[in-house]
Amino acid sequence: MKSLFKIAGVTLMSLLAVSCFNEKDRNYQYFPNMYKSVGYETYGEYEVFEGSQEAKLPVEGTIPRGWMPYEYDNTTEGYDLAKAELKNPLPYTEDNVNEGKALYTIYCAICHGDKGDGKGTLAQREKILGIPAYDDAGRAITEGSVYHVMYYGINTMGSYAAQTNEKERWQIDHYVMDLKAQLEGKPKREPLTEDEAKQFDSSSENQMVNADEEMTNDAASSHENANREESSSLNEE
Repeated sequence: MKSLFKIAGVTLMSLLAVSCFNEKDRNYQYFPNMYKSVGYETYGEYEVFEGSQEAKLPVEGTIPRGWMPYEYDNTTEGYDLAKAELKNPLPYTEDNVNEGKALYTIYCAICHGDKGDGKGTLAQREKILGIPAYDDAGRAITEGSVYHVMYYGINTMGSYAAQTNEKERWQIDHYVMDLKAQLEGKPKREPLTEDEAKQFDSSSENQMVNADEEMTNDAASSHENANREESSSLNEE
Protein backbone atom coordinates (compact mmCIF):
# COMPACT_ATOMS: atom_id res chain seq x y z
CA MET A 1 0.00 0.00 0.00
CA LYS A 2 2.84 2.34 0.92
CA SER A 3 4.52 1.60 -2.41
CA LEU A 4 1.35 2.68 -4.24
CA PHE A 5 1.36 5.99 -2.39
CA LYS A 6 5.03 6.43 -3.27
CA ILE A 7 4.37 5.72 -6.94
CA ALA A 8 1.40 8.08 -6.97
CA GLY A 9 3.46 10.76 -5.23
CA VAL A 10 6.35 10.45 -7.66
CA THR A 11 3.94 10.54 -10.61
CA LEU A 12 2.20 13.64 -9.26
CA MET A 13 5.50 15.44 -8.63
CA SER A 14 6.68 14.54 -12.13
CA LEU A 15 3.51 15.96 -13.67
CA LEU A 16 3.85 19.15 -11.63
CA ALA A 17 7.47 19.51 -12.68
CA VAL A 18 6.65 19.01 -16.34
CA SER A 19 3.76 21.49 -16.12
CA CYS A 20 5.99 24.29 -14.85
CA PHE A 21 7.33 26.55 -17.58
CA ASN A 22 8.50 30.08 -18.22
CA GLU A 23 5.81 32.39 -19.59
CA LYS A 24 8.23 33.52 -22.29
CA ASP A 25 9.09 29.99 -23.40
CA ARG A 26 6.95 27.33 -25.02
CA ASN A 27 5.85 24.40 -22.88
CA TYR A 28 6.67 20.78 -23.68
CA GLN A 29 4.74 19.49 -26.69
CA TYR A 30 3.29 16.04 -27.22
CA PHE A 31 4.01 14.98 -30.78
CA PRO A 32 5.48 18.35 -31.87
CA ASN A 33 5.39 17.27 -35.53
CA MET A 34 1.61 17.70 -35.35
CA TYR A 35 2.11 21.40 -34.64
CA LYS A 36 5.12 22.28 -36.76
CA SER A 37 4.59 22.26 -40.51
CA VAL A 38 7.43 21.26 -42.82
CA GLY A 39 6.36 23.77 -45.45
CA TYR A 40 6.15 27.54 -45.18
CA GLU A 41 3.08 28.80 -43.36
CA THR A 42 0.89 31.36 -45.09
CA TYR A 43 1.65 34.91 -43.92
CA GLY A 44 4.59 33.65 -41.86
CA GLU A 45 7.88 35.53 -41.40
CA TYR A 46 11.03 34.08 -42.95
CA GLU A 47 14.50 35.56 -43.08
CA VAL A 48 15.13 34.27 -46.60
CA PHE A 49 12.77 36.95 -47.94
CA GLU A 50 13.32 40.68 -47.90
CA GLY A 51 11.62 42.18 -44.86
CA SER A 52 10.87 38.64 -43.60
CA GLN A 53 7.57 38.78 -45.51
CA GLU A 54 6.43 35.52 -47.10
CA ALA A 55 3.18 36.66 -48.73
CA LYS A 56 4.38 38.66 -51.71
CA LEU A 57 2.73 40.00 -54.83
CA PRO A 58 3.74 38.31 -58.09
CA VAL A 59 6.16 40.07 -60.41
CA GLU A 60 4.41 42.65 -62.56
CA GLY A 61 3.27 41.19 -65.85
CA THR A 62 3.23 37.55 -64.69
CA ILE A 63 0.21 35.29 -65.10
CA PRO A 64 -0.75 31.95 -63.51
CA ARG A 65 0.42 28.82 -65.32
CA GLY A 66 -2.17 27.72 -67.85
CA TRP A 67 -4.08 31.01 -67.71
CA MET A 68 -5.56 32.22 -70.97
CA PRO A 69 -6.88 35.73 -71.60
CA TYR A 70 -10.59 36.17 -72.28
CA GLU A 71 -11.07 38.71 -75.04
CA TYR A 72 -14.75 39.54 -74.51
CA ASP A 73 -15.61 42.51 -72.29
CA ASN A 74 -18.10 42.44 -69.44
CA THR A 75 -20.58 44.60 -71.34
CA THR A 76 -23.80 44.09 -73.27
CA GLU A 77 -21.81 44.30 -76.48
CA GLY A 78 -19.30 41.75 -75.17
CA TYR A 79 -22.12 39.39 -74.20
CA ASP A 80 -23.77 39.68 -77.62
CA LEU A 81 -20.45 39.11 -79.38
CA ALA A 82 -19.61 36.03 -77.29
CA LYS A 83 -23.13 34.70 -77.83
CA ALA A 84 -22.79 35.03 -81.59
CA GLU A 85 -19.26 33.79 -82.26
CA LEU A 86 -17.72 31.99 -79.25
CA LYS A 87 -17.65 28.20 -79.63
CA ASN A 88 -16.75 25.42 -77.22
CA PRO A 89 -13.13 24.36 -77.91
CA LEU A 90 -13.48 21.06 -76.00
CA PRO A 91 -14.47 17.93 -77.91
CA TYR A 92 -17.91 16.58 -77.04
CA THR A 93 -16.79 13.35 -75.39
CA GLU A 94 -18.41 11.20 -72.75
CA ASP A 95 -15.68 12.10 -70.24
CA ASN A 96 -16.13 15.84 -70.74
CA VAL A 97 -19.92 15.61 -70.47
CA ASN A 98 -19.78 13.47 -67.32
CA GLU A 99 -17.30 15.85 -65.71
CA GLY A 100 -19.51 18.75 -66.75
CA LYS A 101 -22.51 17.07 -65.12
CA ALA A 102 -20.59 16.61 -61.85
CA LEU A 103 -19.48 20.25 -61.84
CA TYR A 104 -22.99 21.42 -62.76
CA THR A 105 -24.39 19.52 -59.77
CA ILE A 106 -21.89 21.27 -57.49
CA TYR A 107 -22.18 24.84 -58.75
CA CYS A 108 -25.34 25.26 -60.82
CA ALA A 109 -28.12 22.83 -59.89
CA ILE A 110 -29.01 24.51 -56.60
CA CYS A 111 -30.41 27.46 -58.57
CA HIS A 112 -30.99 26.21 -62.13
CA GLY A 113 -32.30 22.77 -61.14
CA ASP A 114 -31.11 19.29 -62.07
CA LYS A 115 -32.99 19.55 -65.37
CA GLY A 116 -32.04 23.14 -66.16
CA ASP A 117 -35.66 24.24 -65.77
CA GLY A 118 -34.89 27.00 -63.26
CA LYS A 119 -36.48 25.06 -60.39
CA GLY A 120 -33.49 24.46 -58.17
CA THR A 121 -33.62 24.21 -54.38
CA LEU A 122 -33.17 27.95 -53.84
CA ALA A 123 -35.90 28.71 -56.37
CA GLN A 124 -38.32 26.27 -54.70
CA ARG A 125 -37.65 27.88 -51.33
CA GLU A 126 -38.24 31.29 -52.95
CA LYS A 127 -34.78 32.49 -51.98
CA ILE A 128 -34.12 33.45 -55.61
CA LEU A 129 -36.99 34.05 -58.03
CA GLY A 130 -37.24 34.43 -61.78
CA ILE A 131 -34.58 31.91 -62.81
CA PRO A 132 -35.31 31.17 -66.49
CA ALA A 133 -35.14 27.69 -67.99
CA TYR A 134 -32.42 26.93 -70.49
CA ASP A 135 -34.98 26.54 -73.28
CA ASP A 136 -36.35 30.04 -72.72
CA ALA A 137 -36.92 31.40 -76.23
CA GLY A 138 -36.31 34.97 -75.14
CA ARG A 139 -32.78 34.19 -74.02
CA ALA A 140 -31.86 31.66 -76.72
CA ILE A 141 -28.65 30.67 -74.97
CA THR A 142 -25.62 29.48 -76.94
CA GLU A 143 -22.29 27.93 -76.03
CA GLY A 144 -20.74 31.38 -76.05
CA SER A 145 -23.38 33.08 -73.91
CA VAL A 146 -23.28 30.29 -71.31
CA TYR A 147 -19.51 30.55 -70.97
CA HIS A 148 -19.62 34.37 -70.86
CA VAL A 149 -22.14 34.32 -68.01
CA MET A 150 -20.08 31.78 -66.06
CA TYR A 151 -17.00 33.95 -66.52
CA TYR A 152 -18.50 37.31 -65.53
CA GLY A 153 -21.85 36.53 -63.92
CA ILE A 154 -25.10 38.30 -64.76
CA ASN A 155 -27.88 39.90 -62.71
CA THR A 156 -28.08 38.06 -59.35
CA MET A 157 -25.73 35.31 -60.55
CA GLY A 158 -22.12 35.90 -59.61
CA SER A 159 -18.99 34.97 -61.54
CA TYR A 160 -17.64 31.43 -61.28
CA ALA A 161 -14.24 32.27 -62.75
CA ALA A 162 -12.63 31.87 -59.32
CA GLN A 163 -14.26 28.50 -58.58
CA THR A 164 -13.65 26.89 -61.97
CA ASN A 165 -10.89 26.93 -64.55
CA GLU A 166 -11.34 27.36 -68.29
CA LYS A 167 -11.63 23.64 -69.06
CA GLU A 168 -14.18 23.07 -66.29
CA ARG A 169 -16.36 25.93 -67.52
CA TRP A 170 -16.39 24.48 -71.01
CA GLN A 171 -17.26 21.04 -69.61
CA ILE A 172 -20.20 22.59 -67.77
CA ASP A 173 -21.08 24.35 -71.02
CA HIS A 174 -21.43 21.01 -72.83
CA TYR A 175 -23.76 19.68 -70.16
CA VAL A 176 -25.87 22.86 -70.08
CA MET A 177 -26.40 22.63 -73.83
CA ASP A 178 -27.45 18.99 -73.35
CA LEU A 179 -30.04 20.08 -70.78
CA LYS A 180 -31.30 22.72 -73.17
CA ALA A 181 -31.73 20.12 -75.92
CA GLN A 182 -33.63 17.82 -73.55
CA LEU A 183 -36.00 20.62 -72.54
CA GLU A 184 -36.61 21.38 -76.21
CA GLY A 185 -37.30 17.70 -76.93
CA LYS A 186 -34.30 17.34 -79.22
CA PRO A 187 -32.25 14.13 -79.44
CA LYS A 188 -29.04 13.95 -77.44
CA ARG A 189 -25.79 14.49 -79.31
CA GLU A 190 -23.59 11.48 -79.95
CA PRO A 191 -20.21 11.73 -78.18
CA LEU A 192 -17.14 11.79 -80.41
CA THR A 193 -15.06 8.67 -80.78
CA GLU A 194 -11.48 8.64 -79.51
CA ASP A 195 -10.08 9.28 -83.01
CA GLU A 196 -12.59 12.06 -83.66
CA ALA A 197 -11.73 13.66 -80.31
CA LYS A 198 -8.01 13.62 -81.14
CA GLN A 199 -8.70 15.23 -84.50
CA PHE A 200 -10.89 17.84 -82.80
CA ASP A 201 -8.18 18.57 -80.22
CA SER A 202 -5.58 19.01 -82.95
CA SER A 203 -7.78 21.46 -84.84
CA SER A 204 -8.60 23.45 -81.68
CA GLU A 205 -4.93 23.54 -80.65
CA ASN A 206 -3.96 25.00 -84.03
CA GLN A 207 -6.63 27.67 -83.68
CA MET A 208 -5.39 28.55 -80.19
CA VAL A 209 -1.78 28.77 -81.40
CA ASN A 210 -2.81 31.10 -84.21
CA ALA A 211 -4.78 33.23 -81.76
CA ASP A 212 -1.81 33.38 -79.38
CA GLU A 213 0.48 34.45 -82.22
CA GLU A 214 -1.93 37.21 -83.21
CA MET A 215 -2.10 38.47 -79.62
CA THR A 216 1.70 38.34 -79.31
CA ASN A 217 2.14 40.26 -82.56
CA ASP A 218 -0.44 42.84 -81.48
CA ALA A 219 1.30 43.29 -78.14
CA ALA A 220 4.70 43.63 -79.82
CA SER A 221 3.31 46.16 -82.28
CA SER A 222 1.73 48.21 -79.49
CA HIS A 223 4.99 48.13 -77.52
CA GLU A 224 6.96 49.23 -80.59
CA ASN A 225 4.54 52.09 -81.27
CA ALA A 226 4.76 53.21 -77.65
CA ASN A 227 8.56 53.26 -77.86
CA ARG A 228 8.43 55.29 -81.07
CA GLU A 229 6.08 57.83 -79.50
CA GLU A 230 8.32 58.11 -76.45
CA SER A 231 11.43 58.59 -78.61
CA SER A 232 9.62 61.17 -80.72
CA SER A 233 8.55 63.16 -77.67
CA LEU A 234 12.11 63.09 -76.28
CA ASN A 235 13.51 64.34 -79.59
CA GLU A 236 11.01 67.19 -79.64
CA GLU A 237 12.11 68.26 -76.17
